[in-house]
Amino acid sequence: MSKGPTTGKEVTRIPQKNDRMPVAPGSGDRGPLQFDSRHAKRASDVVGVASPDVVTVPPTTTIMSAIKTMTFYGFSRLPVADPGTKRLIGFVTSVDVVAFLGGGLRHNLLREKYAGNIFTAINADITEIMSTRLTYASDKASLNDVLKLMYEKNVGGLPIVCEDIRLKAIITEEDFVRFCRGLETGLCVEAFMNPHVVTAPAQTTIEKMTRMIIQKGFRRMPVVQDGVLMGMVTASDIMKYLGSGDAFEKVATGDIGEAVSYTHL
Repeated sequence: MSKGPTTGKEVTRIPQKNDRMPVAPGSGDRGPLQFDSRHAKRASDVVGVASPDVVTVPPTTTIMSAIKTMTFYGFSRLPVADPGTKRLIGFVTSVDVVAFLGGGLRHNLLREKYAGNIFTAINADITEIMSTRLTYASDKASLNDVLKLMYEKNVGGLPIVCEDIRLKAIITEEDFVRFCRGLETGLCVEAFMNPHVVTAPAQTTIEKMTRMIIQKGFRRMPVVQDGVLMGMVTASDIMKYLGSGDAFEKVATGDIGEAVSYTHL
C-alpha cells in the first residue's frame, strides 16, 4: 500500500511494472495498448503528459461552490486539498454530485440529514460527498502503470502526487487521448469497443436517467429513439442541471424530487 495521508483513510497502491496489464473491454483478442513505442518513450515521464495546473478546493468549500468550479472549468473531477500544504484530502466527481442530489447511496444522506431539501444540501461542505478512499499515482510512475490503475479502478483521472501526498499534477483520459493523437497503432476500434450498449429512450425522466447512470456505474448514457441515436447524457450534464438556476426554478417546496421529475435538461 502506498503511504497515505495521516488521516488513516484507505489508499490504493500504484501497480508495479511486473504486474500483468489488464485486457481491454470488448473482444479482447488484441490485448491492451502498451506505451512502448519510441514516441511514447520520449515522454514516458507521467508528469510530462499530465496537466500540471491543478485546480483544487479546500474541504470547507460548499457543494454548490464545487459544482460551479467544475462547471466553469469543464471538469468532471475535482481534488480536495489542504489550502496550505496542498496535501490531497479527497476527491469529488460529477458522479458523486449526481449520486448525492439525484440518486444512489449518497442520496440517502440528502433524504435523511437534509430532509430532501436541495437548498440546504447544496450549502453543505464538500466533505459530505467527497471520496476519501484515495487512488493516486506517484510522480515517478510510468504511463503504463497509471493506465493500468485507471483501468482497474474504472476512473477517468488520477491525481499525481509527491512522496508526501502533495498534489503535483492530474492525469485524465483526455491527456492520454492527446498523447496518442497521431500515433499509428494498426488497431481498429472494434477490437476495444463494448458491443453491449445500454441506452435510454428520449422520454426518460432526469430522475430515472440519474438512477441508471449511478446503478450501472456509467459516466455517460446514449439516448436512442426508434433505433436512432439522438444524443448523449453525461453525469456532468446532470450535475450542471442540478446545480443550475434552471433546476431551482422548478423547485417550489425545496424537495429535490421536483427538480428531477422532468424529461429534459
